Amino acid sequence: MSLLQPYFQQCAYPAFSISFPSHSFYVSVSKRTFISCCSSQSQTAIVDAPIDSKIAERDEIRLGLPSKGRMAADTLDLLKDCQLSVKQVNPRQYVAQIPQLSNLEVWFQRPKDIVRKLLSGDLDLGIVGLDTVSEYGQGNEDLIIVHDALEYGDCRLSLAIPKYGIFENINSLRELAEMPEWTVEKPLRVATGFTYLGPKFMKEHGLKHVIFSTADGALEAAPAMGIADAILDLVSSGTTLRENNLKEIEGGVVLESQAVLVASRKALIQRKGALDTTHEILERFEAHLRALGQFTVTANMRGGSGEEVAERVLSQPSLAGLQGPTVCPVFCKRDGKVTADYYAIVICVPKKALYKSVQQLRAIGGSGVLISPLTYIFDEETPRWRELLSKLGI
Repeated sequence: MSLLQPYFQQCAYPAFSISFPSHSFYVSVSKRTFISCCSSQSQTAIVDAPIDSKIAERDEIRLGLPSKGRMAADTLDLLKDCQLSVKQVNPRQYVAQIPQLSNLEVWFQRPKDIVRKLLSGDLDLGIVGLDTVSEYGQGNEDLIIVHDALEYGDCRLSLAIPKYGIFENINSLRELAEMPEWTVEKPLRVATGFTYLGPKFMKEHGLKHVIFSTADGALEAAPAMGIADAILDLVSSGTTLRENNLKEIEGGVVLESQAVLVASRKALIQRKGALDTTHEILERFEAHLRALGQFTVTANMRGGSGEEVAERVLSQPSLAGLQGPTVCPVFCKRDGKVTADYYAIVICVPKKALYKSVQQLRAIGGSGVLISPLTYIFDEETPRWRELLSKLGI
């Protein structure tokens, strides 16, 4: 027998249990699923190369992006809006470039593989959903969320139960936990693909008798088919749940999720140029996202001085702008002399307050109102950059 054989011996189990103090959880696994019989420490020692050595093996910085689906399309759109368009020679290729970022490679991967490869040292940065980071990262301290709100991919990981039968009058997680039906012999059956976050959530909320299982196809069908009592899945609008006679319950949301920029702590500290590249990406994201839904409003207004005009503008609460209005003289030549009878006012206004702001400007004497959308708003320093440096101990 090879000396390595005990470490790689594989065995199939129909289920395994996760034990916690005072109660147990069970995660059902398909019989075709193989679970390693060896300890994870032994596997790591033999199979995985140390992350530090992988960082030393290459000079280029690697960014992992989702390869398919709505998340992939929205990610490419965000990068394009930030003047970081991804250039692919062939759409079938898994490697691409962003010309504006030298020494950076883009790797298209499945979201869960992006997280795994960040942990293994094969990627340095990635854009995925927070749910994916939480499920496959499992709290690993090497993963750092650089930007936690990229404003797309919004969903929630939520527990849902049938609207009918024994669940008809159950509307909260507490009521579900207190149902006498759940015993050691007959636990609550939950179908899910989140076999880390699911048991963790149940443990934290005191549900004692729960069994988790995976199901082929749409999870929403599992309760109606009788193979599960509840499901734990990602929900966007909730329409699919309602159409399958399922409902979310109070306290049953495990996680609010959207797209995030995530990085390997070791890569940011050890790989040359990784921190600078991350800084540029972060600043572009922050500036663009802050400008979303904001408009520049410019108007001319008569006045005796800039201070007088500014006082009139600031008397209206929705005309303050980001830090206050910009007021400057508009010069014209009259009777051979240069005078400033008008002043130009420039303010930033959110879309939802746009019409009201225009009305207020006109009410205090504004005319010739011009409106244009904003592309970027750069701060003096990006707040998330300071947070990142703090996390890295820099």
